[in-house]
Amino acid sequence: MKHISDNYKMNIRTLGLIVLDSCFVVASALLALALRFDFRVESYYFQELFRAILPMIVLYLICFQCAGLYRSLWRYASGTESVYIAIAVTVATVMTFLVTRLLHTIIPRGSLLIQAILMFLFTAASRLSYRIFRRERYRFFFREKPSRVMIVGAGQAGNLLINELSLTDKLEKPKKVVCAIDDDVKKHGHRIVNVPIVGGRDVIPQMAESYHIDEIYITMPSAKAETISKIVEICQHTKCVIKKIPGIYQMVEGSVLSNQLVDLDINDLLGRDPIQTNMDEVMGYVQGKVILVTGAGGSIGSELCRQVAMKNPKKLIMVDIYENSIFAVQMELRESFPDLDMIALIGSVRDTQRMENIFTTYHPQIIYHAAAHKHVPLMEDSPNESIKNNVFGTYKTAMMAHIFEAERFVLISTDKAVNPTNIMGASKRICEMIVQSLSKESKTRFVAVRFGNVLGSNGSVIPIFQKQIREGGPVTVTHKEITRFFMTIPEAVSLVLQAGAYAEGGEIFVLDMGEPVKIYDLAEKMIRLSGHVPNQDIPIEIVGLRPGEKLYEEILMKEEGMKTTANHKIHIGHPIQMEEERFWERLSELKILCERNDGNIRDKVMEIVPTYHYQKK
Repeated sequence: MKHISDNYKMNIRTLGLIVLDSCFVVASALLALALRFDFRVESYYFQELFRAILPMIVLYLICFQCAGLYRSLWRYASGTESVYIAIAVTVATVMTFLVTRLLHTIIPRGSLLIQAILMFLFTAASRLSYRIFRRERYRFFFREKPSRVMIVGAGQAGNLLINELSLTDKLEKPKKVVCAIDDDVKKHGHRIVNVPIVGGRDVIPQMAESYHIDEIYITMPSAKAETISKIVEICQHTKCVIKKIPGIYQMVEGSVLSNQLVDLDINDLLGRDPIQTNMDEVMGYVQGKVILVTGAGGSIGSELCRQVAMKNPKKLIMVDIYENSIFAVQMELRESFPDLDMIALIGSVRDTQRMENIFTTYHPQIIYHAAAHKHVPLMEDSPNESIKNNVFGTYKTAMMAHIFEAERFVLISTDKAVNPTNIMGASKRICEMIVQSLSKESKTRFVAVRFGNVLGSNGSVIPIFQKQIREGGPVTVTHKEITRFFMTIPEAVSLVLQAGAYAEGGEIFVLDMGEPVKIYDLAEKMIRLSGHVPNQDIPIEIVGLRPGEKLYEEILMKEEGMKTTANHKIHIGHPIQMEEERFWERLSELKILCERNDGNIRDKVMEIVPTYHYQKK
């Protein structure tokens, strides 16, 4: 129905233009005669004109149609359309001259030339005035003042965006671009689509105040993350809402639309480009293999499934205990990869018989073990559940990989496993010890991968801050000096996949995540980027460290050392020597305690993980 409605509107619009142009032909012909004879025209000239007026109208309309003047979107009318109008009028004038001679009319050639000039002016003015009307309609018909916009980047993307903002009718609130910023000094003092280019990035705060800017749009789709980060840092000294063009593909497609503007994400604040991995290496060991992903419905597990699906595995087996999340991943992959041989299974890694059944049935060759309890405060209140799920879920899955001689087993670990102060981190350290110990006696290559905080994952700090800012605050930070390493979900998954390629057995892979980020500074930046002033419009509240929470995270223990791989952003920590026999004995004792839900479970964990320290109640 919408298609029919759109066609109806287009037909009405075309008919209106044809009627308007017909009137222009008549009016221009009459005015041309009047001008030719200084407004003292003999009556027989009008009689001659009326003999030729119908063929004249037909000829002009045919030429306009052939020139595409009834198919153009006049809201975007520019110099190109004016050229087409000039060509159409010229051809129509020549043909009109020939027809008048064939009809033996005595219309003066001078009046035909004047008519051509008038037709061009009438037609061009009618089309261009429509664009001007759309551009300025808010000023005349709407009481709401437009949002004042500064663009950063006076290039092709900026040019396209200014035009789009001035013409689109899809915005909730009108936008008016009042100034532009560009670091190219040759552009300073000039204009882009009649918008002044007022200086480089260093004058952004000053110009934002001078021009009363409400929003800043960064139109630099091909700029590096480091460049965007520096510009964002400057923009934070204003009270403006900041958005950006999301990527260079808009430039390839030749379109930058207002609805493609996106809010800045935390990647723009971290100040580093995404870490790249060699996907050819990943393809080499994943292609044609049976892959098992545990915790497949979670943030990391689901992205692992997406990435693996693109590498042409023989079969993808997804396991999760929570049916809703894995169902959503299954539906997504079925739509995106209709030829993928996959199966989604409900089951717990804590269930020995279930895991044995899965390995017996499918014989997975590569296992990505992402199933785990990860929330620090929750695990502090339920320490035995942390041990049951994280430690013994890993043990049972890893033992199945060992017994069935899988090729590779990749454990998803965390930087909280280094010198842990909480039971979740300590449980993951035991998981690392399990796979490192098994690697010494197994044909399976066991490795672990340590993550920092994963942006966008369930329960991560960014969506929490965003929700608090939308609700007007306060934004809650546990400690003013607390810092964390950050990485994106694609980076995390790339690390997992490439770790499998590098795996020889027993390694712990860690990612160079740059400098740690102070959470308080992050909260301030996010508040500023939303157009508010920290601790003025939206308060930041220090709520105190949660049980088991550290001020600073680490990625490696001193004893593990550091070795760089072929990918200089991925490093390896080597296994720490331990008494294997004593480790397995203590693990058996730990199993008995957690099954009893023993209240002293932490003391046994501390025996196994000497670097684990907790505050006794």
